[in-house]
Amino acid sequence: MQLRHEPSPVMIRDEQIYKEMGVTDDEFRSIESILGRLPNYTELGLFSVMWSEHCSYKNSKVLLKKFPVDGPRVLQGPGEGAGIIDIGDEKAVVFKIESHNHPSAVEPYEGAATGVGGIIRDIFSMGARPVALLNSLRFGELSNPRVKYLFEGVVSGIAGYGNCVGIPTVGGEIQFDKAYEGNPLVNAMCVGLIDHSHIQKGQAKGVGNPVLYVGASTGRDGIHGATFASEELSEDSQSKRPSVQVGDPFMEKLLIEACLEAVRHPKIVGIQDMGAAGLTSSSAEMASKAGSGIRMDLDKVPQRETGMTPYEMMLSESQERMLLVVEKGSEQVFIELFEKWDLHAVVVGEVTDDKQMTLVHQGETVAQAPVDALAEEAPVYHPPSSVPAYFEAFQKQEPVRLSAPDYAVTLTALLKQPSIASKEWVYEQYDHMVQTNTVVAPGSDAAVIRVRETEKALAMTTDCNGRFLYLDPYEGGKMAVMEAARNLVCSGAKPLGVTDCLNYGSPDKPEIYWQLERSTDGLSEACRFLDTPVIGGNVSLYNETAMGAIFPTPVIGMVGLIEDLSHITKQTVQEAGDLVYLIGESGPDFAGSELQKLQTNATEGKLRPADLAIEKARQEQVLTAIQHHLVQSAHDLSEGGFAVALAEKVFGSEYGVSVTLNEEDETQALFAETPSRFILTVSPEKQAAFEKQIPEAKMIGRVSEEKRVRIHNQHGQMIIDEAGDDLERAWRGAIACYLKSED
Repeated sequence: MQLRHEPSPVMIRDEQIYKEMGVTDDEFRSIESILGRLPNYTELGLFSVMWSEHCSYKNSKVLLKKFPVDGPRVLQGPGEGAGIIDIGDEKAVVFKIESHNHPSAVEPYEGAATGVGGIIRDIFSMGARPVALLNSLRFGELSNPRVKYLFEGVVSGIAGYGNCVGIPTVGGEIQFDKAYEGNPLVNAMCVGLIDHSHIQKGQAKGVGNPVLYVGASTGRDGIHGATFASEELSEDSQSKRPSVQVGDPFMEKLLIEACLEAVRHPKIVGIQDMGAAGLTSSSAEMASKAGSGIRMDLDKVPQRETGMTPYEMMLSESQERMLLVVEKGSEQVFIELFEKWDLHAVVVGEVTDDKQMTLVHQGETVAQAPVDALAEEAPVYHPPSSVPAYFEAFQKQEPVRLSAPDYAVTLTALLKQPSIASKEWVYEQYDHMVQTNTVVAPGSDAAVIRVRETEKALAMTTDCNGRFLYLDPYEGGKMAVMEAARNLVCSGAKPLGVTDCLNYGSPDKPEIYWQLERSTDGLSEACRFLDTPVIGGNVSLYNETAMGAIFPTPVIGMVGLIEDLSHITKQTVQEAGDLVYLIGESGPDFAGSELQKLQTNATEGKLRPADLAIEKARQEQVLTAIQHHLVQSAHDLSEGGFAVALAEKVFGSEYGVSVTLNEEDETQALFAETPSRFILTVSPEKQAAFEKQIPEAKMIGRVSEEKRVRIHNQHGQMIIDEAGDDLERAWRGAIACYLKSED
């Protein structure tokens, strides 16, 4: 059946209409070969979204195989809606991160909001209750008016959806750099909890079993969202606003409760979110994973707009929709269950044994294609790669050396840098206490939530420094994993596993693909070394505009287990008189640093290799000391170096610190961003036991009654003496000040 207003198969071929959907000449010939005929318009649509980079990972699949995905605690690795890791007591943590970059660039509020909604559905589709949200955001400089608009819109969208749906937004990270000016990054992460017995999978098995469509009705929003996410942003991107979906968090809340009730029913077979590529991906993937086929009558699909074509229904990415397969004869039970929550629940098809997706509309077959060809057999590419000239030039350079003429002024300036400054303006818009499980709120090294009915807690974080990855993708990749793990350890948690969101420019450019290759090498090595398997994630390519590509930004979402609530540790100093310890020495590590950006507004130089053996040993020492109740507070050193980390430790407290640094290069000691370092505070009565546990820790000073940050050099001279409240005001007010500025 050929529908009106749609080009014929011959026209699609002769006029190369398939290219408008991102399908290449070779791919079109492959589709023709698979079908044994020319595809009609609907069939072409099915293949175009399923073979897009966003759905098939066709340019990145060969690299994702490098990641370690197994471990003694891993219950579900990549391949389902989200990964699952055992936390003991027959409970598990479920988590995943995904991008919504392109939609957020053209419609920041809805782009961010629906990114949150989509990642939540990935979690409860596994049978887990969502308990926490995090995010990782990148924007251009806040001096740019459009960047301010995008920043405010994205934050408002995250808050609007998360707050309404009743899931706390407990943490995240935000960085600002001109590299992201034309293409912001909006990565959303969700964490859930589940009993082992409730774990579900997205599969359509059992010939004759009914397929249920549940949730919101289908509209024309989000059509070709997957292909939109698989192309570079351009001046025409604003015309793609219809590709941005519109979310309804109140309906999502109903959907969560209904689905969690449904997955407990013994007659359920499989469940999957209608995410990217909507009804197409959910149906094809569920059938393919089960080795089955699926037949659907599109006349039965709930539609909120009149005259929708099969193409539009299959490619719509309308939000708050799920696909269920249940045992034959039980469909009415599930229909009544969802109707109780005021949600659509309609039998739209059945499982078949022919391994085909067959779509019927108005009594006629309008599309038929093998489910494996759609879901599993997209072409796989390994594009050419070449080392960028800038990288080769950096490798020939000596380590970057910087000096700061006035250390106190430099410290205050660094604390005002948007990437370092307090993100309070952001997270005060988020409800981080809903569900009443949040123990450590946004603003510390990692967020912490308690696991009800146990004495355990989960720590979670998102981390990545794109500047380091630009300078050296391999070393920067290692450092992203290392920092995420340090943040968890400082909270008293043992890192369990990783979900990643790999954000890059166009893989069609050899220099960009080299960045992707090298960074996945570094990420994989660090994950393997630190025993943090990658249990799922997302790849977001084509993040570039006419101004160029973003920095390579593989965001690491990591979750750790705190075995006892008494191990929970915060970064803020706790008591006057406590001893301040520094673990690790500084090196000439200014390449890609905040000080380099502050002084030169450049990102250049050679990164020194990071030592994973040292990192792992120090993490294990610190975690053991925390678990033995020897540590009062812990904070890792990252952006801004030692002086920034030390100042951050007094923020939010009534105390100050007085320390002495025993290093000759004072600028390096204060502001270098050498990895694998910690600042800890310890009660005097625990000093001997602590120093026995971590012999290399150097006692450098004490927590003081007076709220001042005092730093002396190795000769005893005071080189910084600033009121803690003054530093804290500069740090807390910086982002709000940028947003109010008319510059």
